[in-house]
Amino acid sequence: MLFASNISKGYSDRTLFSGLTFNVAAGDRIALIGANGSGKTTLMDILAGETFPDTGGLSTQRNVSIGYLKQDLAAFTDKPLLQEVLDANSEAVGLMDRIAATREALSLETDAGKQDALMERLGQLDAALEAAGGDDREHEAKAILSGLGFKESEFLRPMREFSGGWVMRAALARLLFMNPDLLLLDEPTNHLDLEANLWFEKYLSSFQGGVLITSHDRAFLNQVATRILAIEPDEVALHRGNYDEYLVARERALEIKQAAAARQEREMQRQMRFVERFRYKARKASQVQSRLKQLEKVEIIELPRATKKVRYSFPEPPRAGTRVMWLSNVSKSYGDNPVYRGMDFELSRGDRVALVGPNGAGKSTMLKMLAGVLPIDAGERKTGHNVVTAYYAQHVLELLNPDNTIIQELQQAAPSESDQNLRTTLGGFLFSGDDVQKPISVLSGGEKARVALAKLLLQPSNLLLMDEPTNHLDITSREILADALGDYHGTVCLITHDRTLIREVANKIVEIEGGRPRVFPGDYDTYLYQKQEESRNGAVKPEANGTSASPRQGPARRRSGRPLTPEEEQRRLLARESRKLSMRIEEINVSLSDHEGRIAELENMFSSPDQFDDPDELVSASEQYALLKMEAESLWDEWERLSLESEDIDSRMKVLNPG
Repeated sequence: MLFASNISKGYSDRTLFSGLTFNVAAGDRIALIGANGSGKTTLMDILAGETFPDTGGLSTQRNVSIGYLKQDLAAFTDKPLLQEVLDANSEAVGLMDRIAATREALSLETDAGKQDALMERLGQLDAALEAAGGDDREHEAKAILSGLGFKESEFLRPMREFSGGWVMRAALARLLFMNPDLLLLDEPTNHLDLEANLWFEKYLSSFQGGVLITSHDRAFLNQVATRILAIEPDEVALHRGNYDEYLVARERALEIKQAAAARQEREMQRQMRFVERFRYKARKASQVQSRLKQLEKVEIIELPRATKKVRYSFPEPPRAGTRVMWLSNVSKSYGDNPVYRGMDFELSRGDRVALVGPNGAGKSTMLKMLAGVLPIDAGERKTGHNVVTAYYAQHVLELLNPDNTIIQELQQAAPSESDQNLRTTLGGFLFSGDDVQKPISVLSGGEKARVALAKLLLQPSNLLLMDEPTNHLDITSREILADALGDYHGTVCLITHDRTLIREVANKIVEIEGGRPRVFPGDYDTYLYQKQEESRNGAVKPEANGTSASPRQGPARRRSGRPLTPEEEQRRLLARESRKLSMRIEEINVSLSDHEGRIAELENMFSSPDQFDDPDELVSASEQYALLKMEAESLWDEWERLSLESEDIDSRMKVLNPG
């Protein structure tokens, strides 16, 4: 009856939905679901022709009629309730008016020939009225009104005497009496009690036309819906079945997507470890290039958020100067171990910097020097105009007062904030209702971390320094932190292993390596791209004389007849062991590729169980899937163990081969 093709709609810089394609056929009862503000009502307006999509189009079969129930209070005249419903059938009302006019003309006509013509016309009109409901119209209208909870004594009451909820029921009754081919119903159950709801469920279950409906009543959707059209954060998905079946299918799809994302992440790590290990080996140059090209082509699997986005209202910090903080000619050592020598670094207003680099490179040392909690050996640290610094590290959890309740802790940190705003902020950090009265002493590590973050962000700082703020936080809490930092108006410099947080927050990446900060303007993906380009351009590292690295000439010495020294013997044994490990690692790579491919095939089949011819085949595939997963896990464990052994051997060989 109705077909939507590739439609999209957005307002300002926000897209509600895009690429939406679906159809509604006779007998379909489609539940339209999604979070508040996701665009459900907008989609209803588009389907009803009351607004237009930004792209795409709609088509309907010829002569299809559409009835639309909106959430807005319906407009009525001051006719009695029953008459308002009866008048909704405009075709029947028009026929009745024409029948009345024809009868009046017949009573006044004296010419026999014209009387015959009027009688014939009256018969045609009566037949048309019968087809439109005839004498059963009033009975049908009364049945609908009774089903929706109106008493017979109310049928003749003027519409002005009904309250808003009953006016909405009357609007629904009028729409059902019209009996259109397609019903668009936006929250029709909001004003129905249990009995009316049950009647309405039965009515829709036997309705011959198509239905598209929104409702927050889960039981109602389970009884009525045959398909679910879900406007989800990253896509619009269509599922067969009722609401509970949709939840099961979505959970299964999410598990499959998570498994695919985990496999992809592990595969990318595996490939990058190969690149890092062999980028400077001449004989591996072509393989390094091949794997870098493969990584470029990978389409990253994005997992949906676990929480809806929260907007925060943090205190407006004082405006800082353009230069927020800088380190000039700074040196720092731990004993005889120098970390920085003559290092310069600067933070500017608006920077949202992520410090990255290998463990031990000096990221935390840099952050502590910026925070002023670690003295520098030489050089100077300067703070810009009007800068107010807040510093988050793991020790701040220990600074929480265990005798305070959660809200008392925030009241002491932000005494000028209202309790309502404090509660709203805590709600964003998953503390709601009576939770805010919990004492700090009974909280878990993750809960304390959330309190500390909320407390920190409620202080009017304009420079936020954070060392591993995602420690102790689950996925939901990390999303909350990303939302909070997105609403923070100051400058941010952070260290985190959470790449999602870096992607959502950072506008500048600073890589710490060899005691030098190297600045990469742009987001994290831009940084990764630049690093890959550098790896590609310098995959084969030349020796000091300009030639490519080549194996040392140990065997030639052995052929000369001179006995091997202990160091040479050890190098020979290590080289042999390295070759054995490399061969086994390559075998594992091949096996893992085969296993992962078969696992992906089975997961795709599981997402559409109708691909299996019989239950026994499904059981067999499930057993095979479990076995493959177990074998793949074992292979991954072996790969990890052997890779570590190989790296250890490489390190030992470097010690034996200095220079």
